[in-house]
Amino acid sequence: MGLPPPASVLLGLLLQGMLKPLWGDLVFIPPVIRMSGPAVSAALVGRTEDVTVSLALLQNETGILPVPTCTVPSNETEDWILTVTPGVVRPENMSEVTVRLKRDVERCSSNEKDPFLASPCLLQTLLVSASHNASCSAHLLIQVEIYANSSLAHNASENMTVIPNQVYQPLGPCPCDLTAGACDVRCCCDQECSSGSTELFRQSCFTGVFGGDVNPPFDQLCSAQTTRRVPDWFPLLCVQSPLVNSPFLGYFYHGAVSPKQDSAFETCLHTDLKDIADFGYKQGDPIMTVDKTYFTIPQVSLAGQCLRNAPVAFLQNFDVKCITDLEVHQEQDGILNAKIKNGLLGGIVTPKVIYEEAADLDKFITLTETLSNKGSAPRNVNLEEHYVFRWNNNTISEINVRIMRANIDAHQKGILTQRFTVKFLSYNSDSDKELSGNPGYQLGKPVRALNANRMNNATTLHLWQPAGRGLCTSATFMPILFGENALSGCLLEVGINENCTQLRETAVERLDSLIQATHVAMRGNSDYSDPNDGWLEIIRVAAPDTGAGPSASSMPGVCLGIPAQLSVRILISEVGAVEGIIQQEILAVETRSSPVDWQYQCGLTCEDKADLFPLSASVQFIKIPAQLPRPLTRFQASCTEHDCNRNEVCWPQLLYPLTRYYQGEPYSHCIAKGFLLVSFLVLAVFLSNPGTRICRAWNSSAI
Repeated sequence: MGLPPPASVLLGLLLQGMLKPLWGDLVFIPPVIRMSGPAVSAALVGRTEDVTVSLALLQNETGILPVPTCTVPSNETEDWILTVTPGVVRPENMSEVTVRLKRDVERCSSNEKDPFLASPCLLQTLLVSASHNASCSAHLLIQVEIYANSSLAHNASENMTVIPNQVYQPLGPCPCDLTAGACDVRCCCDQECSSGSTELFRQSCFTGVFGGDVNPPFDQLCSAQTTRRVPDWFPLLCVQSPLVNSPFLGYFYHGAVSPKQDSAFETCLHTDLKDIADFGYKQGDPIMTVDKTYFTIPQVSLAGQCLRNAPVAFLQNFDVKCITDLEVHQEQDGILNAKIKNGLLGGIVTPKVIYEEAADLDKFITLTETLSNKGSAPRNVNLEEHYVFRWNNNTISEINVRIMRANIDAHQKGILTQRFTVKFLSYNSDSDKELSGNPGYQLGKPVRALNANRMNNATTLHLWQPAGRGLCTSATFMPILFGENALSGCLLEVGINENCTQLRETAVERLDSLIQATHVAMRGNSDYSDPNDGWLEIIRVAAPDTGAGPSASSMPGVCLGIPAQLSVRILISEVGAVEGIIQQEILAVETRSSPVDWQYQCGLTCEDKADLFPLSASVQFIKIPAQLPRPLTRFQASCTEHDCNRNEVCWPQLLYPLTRYYQGEPYSHCIAKGFLLVSFLVLAVFLSNPGTRICRAWNSSAI
């Protein structure tokens, strides 16, 4: 009697797997499994009491699948072992059947790892049968196909991969091996390429470090066989070193020598804080609270984002603005309960807070929109927060806070602009008389000025800081900082029928508001109460007379000679050094205004609409030498070929490291290194061929 074809047997097993659970009989789920690893599992569902599970290896030599039988039950074969585990929930109705490869899987691996090998190294058919009272009730058919290069066919190790230190040995001996488990074309050092595959592209292999030559012989190696001509003294100065100690180690890969542990971003932020506030603060140290946390104030990052929890650094002032949306803004008013370490062991300082109500909200909230919601309580929003820290040596003695706030509707929308300032002042100094250096100016500090016509004479020079549309009416002031050139401006609204006299007076008033001072401090610590303590009078150069007459002013839309540009030039100089720090002073300050002619800009038609008239102010610091340069001699004036500033070739600096022009190290060190270099040159000359011939000629002439 002939056997049925394999398709009919598989179809029968599938029908049994779908219909038998409905009858309550035994069934394997799934009934057919294709196996590519060393173990596989299936579920035996039904009444599993007094059920015997057996394993058989089917011989499929003729390509015909035999009819499964349960005559000889067995739990293992030569290469396979069968285990049955009762279920956890209902062990009487479900069991887990596992078939595992008994022998070592590495024997399945071929010696040559050929990625182009398509035939499997282990191809078998297993039959798992479940019988009750010597009658077959369910069958599980397993088709085993395990390939030589299968990742599941190799033993997995739980050990972490040890990455070598590239200082001592190459990290990647084959950098062009980019694909795991496959042969990379043109990569002749790839161990996963068979000899037949490598022969296909052996003539086009990658060269150099990328191609696997990670330790090439270097030129200084004595055993290096170079084709180029080497000097005669090469054997005396070459290096005897093995290739493992190559200067190319670490050349191809620069990085960590151990794998980086994966961690969340918050893990780096919430590490243990280093608290050294009990032993005094140093400049740049974060200010700590008694809860061992940073004292934070919103600040602006380098990317322009507003960081709400940025720590405050000791002795570092800042003035920033944060722009947020009112819908997502959440006020953090914890300054009243803050207790800050003052820098002494057990010392605490509590901030003193003063609240002020803002009168004009248009400068802080723009694009406002209020949703009508009756009965909602208003909320407080801080518009400006000004912190003043008083310090004494390395401690904090006092903290004063001034907060400007406003009440807004709870459902108000818009863009909120907040300002945060931090200023560190000495415990015995006045806030209006902060020093800008001692004695010379420090870069980035405000230029000190005074107005001799006022009682409170302390002031400074200013520039505009426009906001919103850039109008002069809404612009604020910022101080002129020492050593920093700057340019600012604002806009005046004018009409076609603008009065030129009134426009000229308005422009002069706006420009004069920047320089409301009569004197400027020569040093950074000049005393405001002593006019003779290094105060320089500001030189004001009047605008030139443009000769604008009544005829010009009577023309509509045209005004001549309107002051529009203010130029501030400050002469500075280096006057010495204190403890190695260069001290700079101001020698003179000049202000000059320049007029322009304004004409109303019409489009297709001249309509009476507001035009914009720009005003600008610039600051320029000019550094001059403290002493006049030495005058040129008659020889230097006539022989310009020796002048290094006028010629590309500078003969006086031929031996630059041995001359006075070189300031990189002491002159005595340069002389010593120069003599050492000369001795090496003399030795090289004697050891060279010309030196040898000269000695021979000298000896022959002496004989």
